[in-house]
Order: sequence, then C-alpha cells, then structure tokens
Amino acid sequence: MQYLLDTSVYPREPEPLKELRQATAKLPNACFGTSPDAGQLMAMLLKLGNAKKTIEVGVFTGYSLLLTALAIPHDGKIMAIDRDRTTYEIGLPIIQKAGVEHKIDYIESPALPVLDNLLGEPKNEADFDFAFVDADKGNYWNYHERLMKLVKIGGIVVYDNTLWGGTVAKPEEVVPENKRELRRHAVEFNKLVSADPRVEISHASIGDGIIICRRIC
Repeated sequence: MQYLLDTSVYPREPEPLKELRQATAKLPNACFGTSPDAGQLMAMLLKLGNAKKTIEVGVFTGYSLLLTALAIPHDGKIMAIDRDRTTYEIGLPIIQKAGVEHKIDYIESPALPVLDNLLGEPKNEADFDFAFVDADKGNYWNYHERLMKLVKIGGIVVYDNTLWGGTVAKPEEVVPENKRELRRHAVEFNKLVSADPRVEISHASIGDGIIICRRIC
C-alpha cells in the first residue's frame, strides 16, 4: 500500500487535495476521510463518465467533495449532503482557495429527506451523472434505492467502506463488539447490491473497500 501511495498516488495528488488530506489527518476521527487511492480512482471515473451533475451523501472534511469539484467541468454542480457542517468548515477554506466552491451546493441535513424531496419533482429523475456515498452505513440500501432513480442509466454510484476494516471477511465472533453492528450493515448491503439486477458492479479492495455501481436499467 505504501509503495502504491508513494509511487502512483501522492505524486499526482493535486496540491489542494494534499493540503486537505493533511489537515484531516490531524483530527481524532481522521479515518472517516476518503483514502487518497480510492479518491484517485473516483476522479478517473468522473472524467471517464464526463460527469457534470453529481450527488455526495456524507461530506466530512470534504476530500472527496474537493476531488469531485476538481474533476468536473467549470459549470458542473455537486449536491453535497451532510447532517453536520462542523467538519466541512475545516475543508471549506481549502475548497475556496482552489476556486471550486461555486460548484458546490452544500445542504446541512439528513440525506433521506433531501433525496426524497428531489424525487418529489419528476425533472430530477435520472438527472444525475454520478453519486458518492460515505455516510451512515445502516442507510446504504435506502440511499441506493433512491439513487437508482436519481442517477441516469449509464451513471455511476460509488459506496465507500464496504470492507469495514476487513471485518466483513471474518466470523462475527472474532470482530470487536463495537464494530459488529456496522459490519452487519456492510455485509447485508454488499449482498443486496451484488444481487441487484439494476446495476453492474465492481467491488474494489482499495481504501476500506468501494463498490462501484453502473446503473443499467
């Protein structure tokens, strides 16, 4: 992993992302941030798909938000949803300095009501090119059901933390008790999305695991 980071990721990491990653690393819950190798892949996916209109569920300090803003066109838009703006304020000055704040519509709210409001207007259906989810794991399937209507056919949805520190591959009894509930959520979501006929998937073992879904119907 360190070889990969030193050789292929850090040398190509844009300076604003590096600055935000280093600022995030000082926090006690820095592990919530998007891993830079997963971020590099996401940026590639955004550009390959010519994404212009995106959704982000779960923002934290904004590393994935910033990489998305840097990857999409000048007139692209990101709807960023998080219930706690406090950590976003850590990354906001860096986002502003990078000149991409105008692409971001930050909404401080639980995500499900916002997604439901979007679906209340037919014009929003199949209107988004890309979505990234890194929020409360117990709601991943609820987010998925809504994003399958909001993201266009051929669009991409990426889910983070699908390996949950490797615990999904271990018997529950050997997993620390404080990680068991989230492990169960991850295991259940992985099973459901792997069997979903609406998407093609790739489960990539980078970072803490990401599932990449391409909507096909």
